[in-house]
Amino acid sequence: MPDAREINFDGLVGPTHNYAGLSVGNLASVQHKALTSNPREAALQGLRKMKFLADLGLDQGIIPPQERPSIQALRALGFSGNDDAAILEKTAREAPKLLSSCSSASSMWTANAATFSPSADSLDGRAHFTPANLVSKLHRSIEAGQTAKILKAIFNNDAYFVHHPPLNGGTALRDEGAANHTRLCASFGQPGLQLFVYGASVQQPEADRPTQFPARQSLEASRTIGRLHQLPQNAVVFARQNPKAIDAGVFHNDVISVGNRNFFLCHQNAFADQEMVLEKLQGQFEAVCGQSLSCCQVSEEEVSVEIAVATYLFNSQIVSKPDDSMAIIAPIESQRDPQVSDFFRRLTDNPDFPVKEVHFFDLRQSMSNGGGPACLRQRVVLTSEERDSLPKEIFLTESNYPVLVDWVNRHYRDSLSQNDLADPRLLEEGRVALDELCSILEIGPIYPFQA
Repeated sequence: MPDAREINFDGLVGPTHNYAGLSVGNLASVQHKALTSNPREAALQGLRKMKFLADLGLDQGIIPPQERPSIQALRALGFSGNDDAAILEKTAREAPKLLSSCSSASSMWTANAATFSPSADSLDGRAHFTPANLVSKLHRSIEAGQTAKILKAIFNNDAYFVHHPPLNGGTALRDEGAANHTRLCASFGQPGLQLFVYGASVQQPEADRPTQFPARQSLEASRTIGRLHQLPQNAVVFARQNPKAIDAGVFHNDVISVGNRNFFLCHQNAFADQEMVLEKLQGQFEAVCGQSLSCCQVSEEEVSVEIAVATYLFNSQIVSKPDDSMAIIAPIESQRDPQVSDFFRRLTDNPDFPVKEVHFFDLRQSMSNGGGPACLRQRVVLTSEERDSLPKEIFLTESNYPVLVDWVNRHYRDSLSQNDLADPRLLEEGRVALDELCSILEIGPIYPFQA
């Protein structure tokens, strides 16, 4: 499929973007717990990043947010009342932490939404999606069913797309989506090598484990997805996270490594048995893709794991521009740190590596909750026929960008605290906004309240 292109599908930040500190192991999330957020600015910051990528000549897609607070989830937890307002009031009074969990806008981080394999890689010649079950965190686990529905609404042609259900197997099959998955290739349209990174396995009880924070991805989940997506055995590599990195705040692999096409960037302490992992990556990449893989390891002396976590150096996006050169989309926190900014200068000046530009973005609303540029996007490689089967307005364009900006400005609040989550007006504001968004994106009704 030589005409294939990669599309960045970014999650549009939802109207209930707030700081509840729900994600233990994500240092930024915990550190900003209970602060007042700005949902409007969060959504606009995300849209600005999308618009910049579109202006670079890349295909940029949009994943709509989920309805929050989730009355459906609260009812499933046993809360009842004469109307939705009564349910919110009862939950806020009896279980405020559950209300926070069911109000999280965490679906904005679509790197966790699913794992995707393009048709060039799968033995059946179709593209495969598996929504992440996200069972490690309550506030994220309630996303899986709605994520599946949204993906089916966007990628809705069975001739091209296979939609698997979220994995069902409890914590033994805990799955966090593409945040622990990287596809490497010579060109997007050719068969590639898929790297699955895990933190724990029931088959490896003797392996070192993190002691401070949980490992969120299991080897069993990663292997299951590889089988479901019909990936050839020689085209997958499974690597275990360094447990010390997890304890330092590397809750997902995309906080410590990132790759694009034939370039792989990682910290020297990203993986257990790192030398073996990189040798295997390079060997299998050459066998599958017919060329060498360019690997850049960042040493602890250059940038410590702690600084990498604080600045989200590796949670940057690496993208291929239309002229085939590569650019990094990084958070502004990276630019402000002297060690990281020095590293980026050396990287772009090095003729051995393909990255020639770094662009910094203010995503502080997302960063304060522990999500950088790479968290906000799901990478999807499509042929022209596959792309043409999608709703046209799901792509960010010159014409719908101002419409979306206006939509955010009309519907989103500029401040939100934990106490605001019980306000029934917030629920109604969100429903009005999401109903209008479905019309803007031309994807039809996808939310429970529209049934």
